[in-house]
Amino acid sequence: YGILNFANFAHGDFLTLGAYLAFLFSVTLELNFLLACVLAIFITALVAVFCDYVIWKPMRTKGAGRVTLIIISIGLALFIRNFIVFLWGPSIKGYALPVKRGIELGSVVITQNQIVVIIVAMLCMLLVHYLLKRTTMGKAMRALSDNLDLAKASGINVDLVIRSTWAIGMALAAVGGILYGLQINITPNIGWFLLLPMFAAAILGGIGNPYGAMAGGMVIGLAQELSTAILPTEYKLAVGFVIMIVVLLVRPQGIMGTG
Repeated sequence: YGILNFANFAHGDFLTLGAYLAFLFSVTLELNFLLACVLAIFITALVAVFCDYVIWKPMRTKGAGRVTLIIISIGLALFIRNFIVFLWGPSIKGYALPVKRGIELGSVVITQNQIVVIIVAMLCMLLVHYLLKRTTMGKAMRALSDNLDLAKASGINVDLVIRSTWAIGMALAAVGGILYGLQINITPNIGWFLLLPMFAAAILGGIGNPYGAMAGGMVIGLAQELSTAILPTEYKLAVGFVIMIVVLLVRPQGIMGTG
């Protein structure tokens, strides 16, 4: 958001696309699952860059407003979702990975897939931190987020930074979709159902602040899952939004402030 300056409603459907591409390569084409994941992430990033060439760059050139961009992103989300339904159908899909014995910690059982999800999520957070703080591209991204005109004046290739942002952001979305598929079977609507919690996490952490989004995601996720111990599962989505509202009443700028 800090760089693109609009809420991308297609983010969740890129997540779904990544999950289904991993299914295509690992189940349909019977490739090694790790290789399938790498290909799915790479292709999702390429699709994002292609969309920037054919959709977002022309809109930037024409000076399209934020509302226009949001409406276009909703249209793109619908296109991706229905394209997935056209190719794979509306039925539930799974990665058909072998079931392995979980690790027992007292009364709690943690599956090996859950451990993989935790490790990969932490690695992604560390990589994003390294990208933003230690690389030239990351510094350019932060400069562009802070002041677009000053970034242009300092010689930063704005189009390259924006395309890199799309590629990295949607690659991470694909990672999220694959990790979701490790836990639960995938359907064409998973990204749409996860979109509101994703927005809630970004708002809770602080609009435009990547570290805030990470913190907000952990708070929302933990609150939703822990609430199932005392509330029916169907209420867990509402719990996340209640937490968001309470925090914003106390700290309107979010946990870590706006970017």
